[in-house]
Parts: sequence; C-alpha cells; structure tokens
Amino acid sequence: MRCLNCHQVILHQVTWYNLFSLPQTQVICNACQSELKKITGAKCLSCSRPMEKPGLCPDCKRWEEDERWSGVLDQNISIFHYNEQMKDIMARWKYRGDYILADLFREAMQDEFQEHFMGEDVVVVPIPLSDERMEERGFNQADTLAGFIQAPVKLALTRLHGEKQSKKSRQERMDTVNPFLLAEPVHQAVLLVDDIYTTGMTLRHAAKLLKTNGTPKIFSLTLIRSG
Repeated sequence: MRCLNCHQVILHQVTWYNLFSLPQTQVICNACQSELKKITGAKCLSCSRPMEKPGLCPDCKRWEEDERWSGVLDQNISIFHYNEQMKDIMARWKYRGDYILADLFREAMQDEFQEHFMGEDVVVVPIPLSDERMEERGFNQADTLAGFIQAPVKLALTRLHGEKQSKKSRQERMDTVNPFLLAEPVHQAVLLVDDIYTTGMTLRHAAKLLKTNGTPKIFSLTLIRSG
C-alpha cells in the first residue's frame, strides 16, 4: 500500500504478533504521521493556543471582556497544530475525497475526550454544515470526529448557508449574524466538536444559541488550533 499523502510505499515490519493478528490499515507512512504535531507545553487555558506560559491569550481576554460573549464557551481543547503537513492532510480529507484519512484522528479524539471530558456527563454536538455545503462535500467532518467519541451524539443544531468563515477577516467573523438554528434544546452539558478552531466565532455562535435555550455548560473539542 502507498501513503495517501506522499505516495511512498508503506513497508510493514513483520512480527509474530501482527503475523497472527488482524491487519490494521495504515493510511499514511510513519514519516508523514510524525509531522502531525500535537499541541504540548504551555497553552491558553481557554482555547489551547500555544503560549510561553499558561494563562489566557489576548483573544480570549477580549472575548471575556465583551458582555455579549463572556462565559458563553467554557473551554476549548484543541489537539494538533495547523502546520503544512496537517493542511495537506485536511485538504485531502475534506475536499479531495480521501475519506479514510479520518481514521488518523480516531485515537487522538478518544484520548483527549477521556482526559478532559469523561467526568462531565456531556452530550456531543457536532458543528453542522449547511445543506449546500453538505451537498458539495458529501459528508460533515465534524460528524465523523464526533462519531469517534464514546458519548451520546445529538444533532441539536442546523446551519444556514453563508460565505466560508475561512475567507473572512477576524472582524468580519465577529460581525457575522449567528448562522445556526436550534433543532433541539439540550439541558445538560454539551461538548461541541469541530475540525478547526481559528477565532472561536463559530463555536461561540453555536454555544450562545444552546446556552440561551437552557444548556448549562458548553465545552468544545477541536482537532486543530489554527493561529
């Protein structure tokens, strides 16, 4: 089998264990896998942005100083850096049809959930795509990531179609009308799941709608921290 990222042949070491066990599909080579860097060390206690020492980053301080958004999102945990290797993997997964690449993130999502949220009795709510974006892509990456977590999943939100957040400046994102509609209220703690945390606007829009309708605590687990 060839690596889906660099196309080099993947060579498997033969041991007595894997000779008699069920083979596991390895979708990228060890070299490419090693370039997917987890966020470690000091980081923002609210959004997981890497920092020189633990605390709140300037962006999260601004969120908490704004009465519209203060306390809306209790905490975000992000797992990976958005480096060039991750950008390539995400492009292949989300836009080029290499759906099997999602399995790269199964263990990381499960581990982070167990470490940070296992004791919170949460319902997992994936960030939805609009119908138009869903038709264009064929799947919702947040649904896939949410499915890796051993917790109840509820499709509590729907989304209106609009311009992609990635094309907007920070200020344009902050001025965006809430794109979400409530499909079903959730009256227990919620764990929002999405692929990328950039400014946090998308997650806060979702969190604000849920909290306004009775959700007591809202956390988020995102695969990547951009910026």
